[in-house]
Amino acid sequence: MSYVRYILILILFASCARSVTRIDPSKQIDLSGRWNDSDSRMVAEKMISELLNSTQFKDYSKALNKKPAIIVGLIRNKTSEHIDADTYIKKIELAIFNSGIADLVESSGFRDKLRQERAEQQDFSSSATATQWGKEEGANLMLFGEMTSETDVYNKKRVVNYITTLFLTDIETNKRVWYGQEEIKKFIKD
Repeated sequence: MSYVRYILILILFASCARSVTRIDPSKQIDLSGRWNDSDSRMVAEKMISELLNSTQFKDYSKALNKKPAIIVGLIRNKTSEHIDADTYIKKIELAIFNSGIADLVESSGFRDKLRQERAEQQDFSSSATATQWGKEEGANLMLFGEMTSETDVYNKKRVVNYITTLFLTDIETNKRVWYGQEEIKKFIKD
């Protein structure tokens, strides 16, 4: 009898086992209807493409007479959902970097770590290999933004409209160089 019980317990555990399958990261899967990795990637790539191809950005670059340096600042999540803004910012930075049209300057958190390393090199590295102070590339432009959402609910149906707005601003003059907005609307039936 204990042998049969043992087999039944094994069958029970086997039927409850989790299955994991690797999939292509670019494949769009929407389980909950909430903001997800596909939304982040699509919006980041589309908005940065629009920014870099805009007449305003091209005119700014031409007047600057060199490839502009951009720093990505704060992109606030003003939706009711938890959206990892850092992951979204990294997708935006990747799109800028891969474009080759603009240089990407490190954010303040990374700059502080680089400066700390540079300071330590002054004390612990040979003078021939220590990096020098005063050679940082200054950013010409800063990208800011916010994410908002609007939700309409009726019975077991819901429509969520996600709106991402980005602003590219000249750091020296505070003049807005580019302003863009992208929306993703989702219809969810429970």
